[in-house]
Amino acid sequence: MTEPLALVKSVSTSYEATIEAATKALAEQGFGILSEIDVSAALKKRLNADYPRTIILGACNPPFALRTLTAVPDISVLLPCNVVVRETENGSVEVAAVNPMTFATMMDNATVNEVAVEVTERLQKALAALV
Repeated sequence: MTEPLALVKSVSTSYEATIEAATKALAEQGFGILSEIDVSAALKKRLNADYPRTIILGACNPPFALRTLTAVPDISVLLPCNVVVRETENGSVEVAAVNPMTFATMMDNATVNEVAVEVTERLQKALAALV
């Protein structure tokens, strides 16, 4: 069975409130935000293209990052964990987090698999905390 690329949750809060709530929920699971990329603003600036409001939060849990980097240095190309807050075409808001299991299944490494399971659980808890 193929793992889904993302863990997705629709929410009832506004875009701005969801960014704040997602950041808080991630922090409660041990993730800090290393970066924020405003996708819609970048597309508008570079291509003059309109795209629904979308922000990528680069979430990192340092102990998990160190464990996987020590086991497989090339995993750095997959870090940090991206969590996206986006408006949909119909104006609703959803949060999507990268599914670590998608990438873990591509590698034959026990440490990466263990961390992926733990990170997936924490991301799912963060998503569950959103309303």
